[in-house]
Amino acid sequence: MDLNVVILAAGKGTRMKSRLPKVLQPLAKKPLLAHVLSTSIQLNAHKVIVVYGHGGDRVKTEIARHFPAAPIHWVEQSEQLGTGHAVQQALDLLETNTRTLILYGDVPLISEATLSRFLNEVQPGECGVITVKMDDPTGYGRIVRDHSGVVREIVEEKDAGKEIRKIEEVNTGIMLADSIDLQQWVPTIENKNAQGEYYLTDLVRISNDHEVPVIGCRVKDPIEVEGVNDKRQLAKLERMLQKHLADRLLVAGATLADPERIDIRGDVEVGQDCFIDVNTIFEGTNRLGDNVQIGPNCLIQNSVIGSNSVIKANTVLENVVVGEACDIGPYARLRPGTQLADQVKIGNFVETKNIRMDEGSKANHLTYLGDSVIGKAVNIGAGTITCNYDGANKHQTVIGDQAFIGSNCSLVAPVNIGAGATVGAGSTISKEAKEHALTVTRAKQITVDNWTRPIKEPK
Repeated sequence: MDLNVVILAAGKGTRMKSRLPKVLQPLAKKPLLAHVLSTSIQLNAHKVIVVYGHGGDRVKTEIARHFPAAPIHWVEQSEQLGTGHAVQQALDLLETNTRTLILYGDVPLISEATLSRFLNEVQPGECGVITVKMDDPTGYGRIVRDHSGVVREIVEEKDAGKEIRKIEEVNTGIMLADSIDLQQWVPTIENKNAQGEYYLTDLVRISNDHEVPVIGCRVKDPIEVEGVNDKRQLAKLERMLQKHLADRLLVAGATLADPERIDIRGDVEVGQDCFIDVNTIFEGTNRLGDNVQIGPNCLIQNSVIGSNSVIKANTVLENVVVGEACDIGPYARLRPGTQLADQVKIGNFVETKNIRMDEGSKANHLTYLGDSVIGKAVNIGAGTITCNYDGANKHQTVIGDQAFIGSNCSLVAPVNIGAGATVGAGSTISKEAKEHALTVTRAKQITVDNWTRPIKEPK
């Protein structure tokens, strides 16, 4: 049977004390809801339905940015009257010959593996609920099973007696049922409880009344079903997630100077013998070759780093490709469009953007290189800048193989520096510098005697 996924994401999140809708609160720099949607898409769901409410336009706009091509169906819950009421808003979108999985926009870390196991353990014609055992189940609905292990009831704590409250197995809210059953049963849920809400958990009782067995599937890792209601819980989950992601890098063979001082906000693929120092942040999709060394306090975004390259302390890489055996930093900033071949050296306080730099070239310090094509074995002296912007348009600088650019030069684009050319220190180059020749542009040095500096006028 085809699978629908209904994600309940209408809550305001008052306890967040934020203008940002609850399901857009960031976890590993991605909205809570985006985590759940990513997992839903991995399940190859026939239809994904998001029940939204507070800040709906903002939620839809932000999610569209993360999933521009995903066919997400949106249903509004204008009044938040409970989980049962939320699911009722989606019933008209469910085909009767399907099954429906119910997830939550504020329970972001449920995994595809756990949900696949859940879908396999609960057969068509059955109802299912994911549960978790907790040492302190305070505040959670308790799972009541019969002697055969079938779930007979879920009792919310405010409605539970003393004996029921002793039960340590609790409800996560994640449920699975045939769509036709949901369409028939959800409208019959009543709000006769301490909260005056329509509890989706009543489906367990209703299912049993119709002699449809309810299968309880216990989650293996409690982190997967941790919900988020306030900033403290969000911070707690962030640390739990980061520990989990750091463990994955360790298992993959990376050496982490301190697994508690690394943040991964996306995906990182590592080769053998990589070393990552403290306070490094990875964002987006990154790939490290063998024996890559990352120094402390670096930010790596959507980048590829070749084997045996060294990224020194306090360096920023944004959407770049670094070849093998490169030496980058410290305090370098490589901006989008930077492509470095093997054995390139980018030193301290060097910034690059939209450049191609060929094998063995180097810019050791205090340099800006933008919109440039730089050949092999080129030396860029300290203080050199490519003047690539004329106030309206960007222009390209081309530097041939084995060129030598002296310190404190300005290369006014569009301009070509020939192969083997030498540009003398302090030059401003606005015309072609011929290959294998020395080009120098300096005004004659003069001294003006008895010259007085301007004096700031008093206010």
